[in-house]
Amino acid sequence: MTRQNIGFVGTRFSGTDGVSLESSKWARILWDHRHTSHWYSGMSDREPGFSMVVPEAFFGHPEVDDITRQAFGALKRSPDLTTKINDLAAFLKRTLYDFVDQFSIDIMIVENALCIPMHIPLGVALAHFIAETEFPVIAHHHDFYWERDRFKVNAVSDFLEMAFPPRLPTIQHATINSAAQQDLAHRKGVPSLLVPNVLDFERPAPGIDEFNADFRKQIGLKPEDVLVLQPTRVVPRKGIEHAITLLGHLGDPRMKLIVTHASGDEGQEYQNALIEMANRHGVDVRFVDHCIGHTRKLNPDGSKQYSLWDTYPHADFVTYPSLYEGFGNALLEAFYFRKPVLVNRYSIYQTDIEPRGFRVLSMNGFMTKNVGDQVRRVIDDEDYRSKMVDHNYELATKFFSYSVLRRKLRAMICNFTGQDDL
Repeated sequence: MTRQNIGFVGTRFSGTDGVSLESSKWARILWDHRHTSHWYSGMSDREPGFSMVVPEAFFGHPEVDDITRQAFGALKRSPDLTTKINDLAAFLKRTLYDFVDQFSIDIMIVENALCIPMHIPLGVALAHFIAETEFPVIAHHHDFYWERDRFKVNAVSDFLEMAFPPRLPTIQHATINSAAQQDLAHRKGVPSLLVPNVLDFERPAPGIDEFNADFRKQIGLKPEDVLVLQPTRVVPRKGIEHAITLLGHLGDPRMKLIVTHASGDEGQEYQNALIEMANRHGVDVRFVDHCIGHTRKLNPDGSKQYSLWDTYPHADFVTYPSLYEGFGNALLEAFYFRKPVLVNRYSIYQTDIEPRGFRVLSMNGFMTKNVGDQVRRVIDDEDYRSKMVDHNYELATKFFSYSVLRRKLRAMICNFTGQDDL
């Protein structure tokens, strides 16, 4: 087996977004097989000695943000916008050459930068670089532009057709759900390998320890309270209003809805609406993003920053009423921590997860009395709950574990190296 230098390329490798988390899992599997990962991005929390940070590669860079604002929401673009895209793409392409040379990259893994046009110049730069070098590339696609309404009206259809993603013979495409796999084949005429999001189910989930033992107390819960965990950002597609409706229907003052993440860059309007709704329904909802971070640590004032995984061991029930998801990491996390979970049957759940036979409490876009009765039973009946979560853990181990990812990566790496091993 020849050790390969793997170059991950994306706009951001930092924090708890899906791209950053999944790329870390891929890198861990590759490292287990002695391949070394290096990182190219505009923002990074990866090891500096193995990374190249180019600020202009971040989708939030002012120059990129200006391009994105002009590119979408209109059908005509100015000559100036074309020049800006091409000039920045040419600059970024040179940095990609530098990245490959500096770290002697053998195989490149592009994380989402060739499918969703958050950074048009980077996509163009990558397309040109791959065409010029015939570089072996795995394009890991999490979201496509045609899946998002915000990108449908645009003045850059020629760039989207050329680079998101490009049709080039040295690119192997990987999609995270079957709908994306089918759409890519239909729209672009290229095949892809279906690589679902995964967790390390072979390794038991962490539990309550000395650091996180006081989490419930720190967020103001009493020992008898029921912690209903909503482990998502506060954005409309997460459907958090359904969780509030559920708790309002149950009418149990012990139940507290704990929302782990902030709204990010999507504003406070939705959160304010949720607070008003919770007040009307008499629901105690608590937004605890102020004490949840990517990693656990002690702050200078002595307070604690907990990780997301510090919250799950304390949860009595998990709500996941999303309207749409590319896959559903929080759902896998609920299975991993053996927690009962309510799922709104979003489309990818119906096609890629539900047929496996998981036992969840489900809703179809709206809350019913029957759903509430099921939630009450799963919280009160320990034996029923234990059988449910144990079944889900065993099933997830078969279909969404690291062993699944290991097999998929082995196939893709072998296509480039000819070696039947990672």
